[in-house]
Amino acid sequence: MIRKHITEQTVILLSVAKWVFLSSVVGVIIGAVVTIFLNILEYSDVSRALLPFPFYYLLPVALVFTVWLVKTFAPSAEGHGTEKVIAAVHRNDGKIDVTVIPVKLLATVISIFAGASVGKEGPGAQIGAGVASALSDLFRFDKQDRKKLVICGISAGFATVFGTPVAGAIFGVEVLIIGVILYDVLLPSFIAGFAAFTTAQFLGIKYTYYTLHFYQDISLDMGLIVKVVIAALFFGFVADIVITSVNYTHKAIKKIPVSAYVKAFAGGTLIVILTLIFGDEYIGLGLDTINHAINPTGGYLLDIHWYTFLLKTLFTSLSLGAGGSGGIITPIFYIGATSGHAFGAIVAPEHVVLFAALGFVSVLSATTNTPIASTIMAVELFGIDIAHYAALGAVISFLISGHRSIFTSQILAMKKSEMLSVKIGEEVENINADLEDTQINRLKERLHIKRQMVKGPKKKKKE
Repeated sequence: MIRKHITEQTVILLSVAKWVFLSSVVGVIIGAVVTIFLNILEYSDVSRALLPFPFYYLLPVALVFTVWLVKTFAPSAEGHGTEKVIAAVHRNDGKIDVTVIPVKLLATVISIFAGASVGKEGPGAQIGAGVASALSDLFRFDKQDRKKLVICGISAGFATVFGTPVAGAIFGVEVLIIGVILYDVLLPSFIAGFAAFTTAQFLGIKYTYYTLHFYQDISLDMGLIVKVVIAALFFGFVADIVITSVNYTHKAIKKIPVSAYVKAFAGGTLIVILTLIFGDEYIGLGLDTINHAINPTGGYLLDIHWYTFLLKTLFTSLSLGAGGSGGIITPIFYIGATSGHAFGAIVAPEHVVLFAALGFVSVLSATTNTPIASTIMAVELFGIDIAHYAALGAVISFLISGHRSIFTSQILAMKKSEMLSVKIGEEVENINADLEDTQINRLKERLHIKRQMVKGPKKKKKE
């Protein structure tokens, strides 16, 4: 008995030591590579000032070049990167073509430089996963180890770009399967995330954090809690709009029977026209708008309109649908923060910053099905005071968004309501939610009873 116990503990110790070493090395390498990516993005943003015309005039040509680059050298670098990584983990044991790394980096930089409404987190995750996959092939790891290392790469990539190592690590293990956290990869993901984040900071990357403190007269503010619940319902519907818009636009543009290059040029031209009409705050990363929405110093109420999040959704859908390469998470942050700002300005002006912050994480939770990572991110970005409100908002919005996701390759492992019939184990894109048979029968019985009540009792015929 003692011998078995010692054997078990020794094996576990060796396994832990193995993954501490591997995830640390991978985290440092990914942190360095993603730092290069972030520095190039920053340099390209500054370089826009050198152009003799508005930078977004380049968008039609940039999208055409991006489409050519991706189609020619790395088709799996198309669209927003996280989706491709999830698909690779589920369908290909984490095997990712190494050419994705330079192609995704260059395509994303070009797209964002020219004004495409895309993000940097997805490419960061795809670059991180690509590096992990390449290292696995180099050292001839088996399929299981490669898969775990690629998941560590996702976490490290997100942690480096987010600046939130714990949330980034949890995001990597929560985003793959809806309703399941991969505990066997939890420790390596944490270590990879911390190693990547620390490396990025050492190499000079600066992150933005917010200290939001909310004074309450009593420990339990029921009025504010009710407003947070209502806001969470609203954020769930906002997430549904985002998911539907992005997916529908992508499918609709794909069905148009013309060359991908023609669609890219036409889509870029349409975005330029919309920018001339509505302004340039809806293109690119939109970090300034996000900072304005969550800025606790005030003086920003007139900068953000109630429809801002809807326009950002439109610009993002067109950018990705027309061939732009980049992530979806930064636009989701923008949409969440501005929709929360709009809600707060109407319902609770004294707490508008709180609702902007809640929108930031709740729409992320609902669109990506990651309520735990989103709650932790709220604490890392905004401080501990927001924790209980963020948890409430993230979970409710996650449930309200239904069995849908911005990442259609996610696998469903839970039902969000016992009244619905959904097939567990399927990818989200194949899910068709319907009422359970028992619920349908109950509804039929109730409907029958109501009809009988309306008609009234049958009169007996006279003999």
